[in-house]
Amino acid sequence: MAVRPVVLEGEPVLRQIAEPVLEIDAEIHKLLDDMADTMYEYHGIGLAAPQVGVCKRVIVVDYGDEYGGLIEMINPVIAEKSGSVVDVEGCLSIPGVRGHVERFDKLTIHFQSREGESYEMKPEGYFARIFQHEIDHLDGILFTDTAIDTFPVDESEQVPEDEQ
Repeated sequence: MAVRPVVLEGEPVLRQIAEPVLEIDAEIHKLLDDMADTMYEYHGIGLAAPQVGVCKRVIVVDYGDEYGGLIEMINPVIAEKSGSVVDVEGCLSIPGVRGHVERFDKLTIHFQSREGESYEMKPEGYFARIFQHEIDHLDGILFTDTAIDTFPVDESEQVPEDEQ
């Protein structure tokens, strides 16, 4: 397991459509482990593989223990969506910027686990927003593409201490 560098806005990989994972093997397991380590190191709540320079349809999310802790999704697909809400978002790949983004309030997501098993999840509220944000990354979409507005913020506390 290792912390990987987070790819920043302007890098082409963030605008590419990620490739489906056809075989879940040791390489994908290592990617999942590294993505979780990277997300935690940078104090994120979600991370998509393109954000660490890997153009694969893989995301990790951890919105806290009350939401199941670390969730790993391979080949996630939003099957159903409903409702609408505007809230603030940020992104590890666009440090120093936040924006108001309209997202669906309820989702049904189909995905595979690291064991290759198929699952369905029905997140709501801000939890659903996180998955939409990360799945957008898999399609080359950044939150600033759909934001109603954006504004600067101080990101100094999200930079790992050894890089300050």
